[in-house]
Amino acid sequence: MMNPLHINTDVLVIGSGAAGMMAAKAAALEGAKVVLADKSLVGRGGATILAQMTVAVALGEAEEDHPDIHFEDTMNGSRGMADPDIVRTIVDRGPELILEAESYGVKWARTPDGKHSQVVAPGHSRRRCVYVDILNTGGATSAGLRKAIWKDEAIERLKNIMITKLVVEDGAVVGAVGFAMEQFRPVTIAANAVILATGGLTEIYERNSASANMTGDGFMLAAEAGAELRDMEMVQFFPIAHLHPPLVGIDPIMWDPFRYKLGGRLLNGQHEEFMDKYNNEVAGKYTAARDQTTLAIFKEVEAGRGTPHGGAYLDFRMVPEERLKEAFGPVIPILKNQGVDLTKDMVEVAPMAHFTMGGIRVNSRMETTVPGLLACGELIYGMHGANRLSGNAITEALVTGRIAAETAAQAKPKAPSGRLQAELERLERLWHPRQVERDEASMLSVKRELQKLMWEGAGPLRTEAGLTRALEELRELTARVDNIALARQNYYALTLVEKIELVHMLKLSETIITGALARRESRGAHTRLDHNHAYETAVSTKFRLDAAGRWSMEEIPLPGPARS
Repeated sequence: MMNPLHINTDVLVIGSGAAGMMAAKAAALEGAKVVLADKSLVGRGGATILAQMTVAVALGEAEEDHPDIHFEDTMNGSRGMADPDIVRTIVDRGPELILEAESYGVKWARTPDGKHSQVVAPGHSRRRCVYVDILNTGGATSAGLRKAIWKDEAIERLKNIMITKLVVEDGAVVGAVGFAMEQFRPVTIAANAVILATGGLTEIYERNSASANMTGDGFMLAAEAGAELRDMEMVQFFPIAHLHPPLVGIDPIMWDPFRYKLGGRLLNGQHEEFMDKYNNEVAGKYTAARDQTTLAIFKEVEAGRGTPHGGAYLDFRMVPEERLKEAFGPVIPILKNQGVDLTKDMVEVAPMAHFTMGGIRVNSRMETTVPGLLACGELIYGMHGANRLSGNAITEALVTGRIAAETAAQAKPKAPSGRLQAELERLERLWHPRQVERDEASMLSVKRELQKLMWEGAGPLRTEAGLTRALEELRELTARVDNIALARQNYYALTLVEKIELVHMLKLSETIITGALARRESRGAHTRLDHNHAYETAVSTKFRLDAAGRWSMEEIPLPGPARS
């Protein structure tokens, strides 16, 4: 390894999706010196840049609306499991943050009379969802925030930095250690406050819509520092992700906006519409929340009425060709070049892991249970409960990133810490290449085994037998990882990153499985086929790591009436 790089700053932000970039910009506006570190390219990774759809905020420009109504819709959609304080905080500040993002160059669509264009999304009772382009809202949001942070001299951007540990001294986080991947150079960053914004963990699943770096790093960094995780078993599965035929050059979740626009029909394998049987969805309309649609598709498959590849058909054949061309634009020739003509052909769709609804426990200031450590975006618990409403994710990212920054910027300067150097020296010893009996497996093969067992054992449909079997297989995989040798010389840093990510994925998979075993009910995205009912009182599963790195879990009753 090269000589270490030592950095001192006021606020360290780890992760640069919408939440991280908003946090960095807002902290700089509050007068703080900021370091924004990402294990990928700054502003180019994470989930936001892939998001298409809409952003839910109660602007009230399309029709009468208010944050109180947005609050009620979100609480109802959460199936009784959202944290009212977190939801209240986010919906109240949503309109403000939409306008702030606009000041950074995020060009929300406007109507001819100059108002923000707003549409309704499943689970919302009002037309409150703004957008830039219904196929590229996330990308446009990321682009605007990227420009804002690039112009700000108070923000130092560090790309390709793998943060491996948050450093805790006297019970408080004082910074972080890690390494620069390109030079394999160790890094220490001392900070008054650290904001985690690394996104979710859906790369754990075989079918997922995540970018490849969504491996749950932030959850593990927080847990190892002493923070509390909640409801990790609550993973949202996007219901109509592409399944068949194989297509190149399309986002697997791209069908959703077109169903918004055109009312594409969902049909079972017998070419029958079926959503009305599960939630009274009117034919050709799109009103069911994601957990309802996911369950309906799998119920049809379970009943023997699935499509040949185990999903449902999405049918646009009733839509005139001109409307198809107008809505799909450049996607039409991409599909036609691969043999799909939407005027004649249906496609198969099925659920896919999409969003982490559990996460790090924070208060309304985005403070974790560890002083000096904050979290924002998809990492946090509280906004979604057992079901995320479409449009609430980017709202959550922008608002919580902004609040985390406001809190972090108030942190008092810390005295120089000897713990940073001590932790770096300890980790350097662990990083040094060592001779091990080489396992026949590679990191990639173990990762694929993990993704398969999580999909089959702890995916959208769960049983005690399947979860128990998955937990046993998970422990076998975990035991094998230590015996996978790391490549030497030029590739050592890359394979070290892969191994760290794989260890994180294995550890977090355990929380999903054990939480799902303990939750003997079906609620929202968590479906237990052997417990098709909801508790009378909703509970939250709480996870902590002990000194030996083992998870402890307990169930915490939630206030208020449960909603199934």
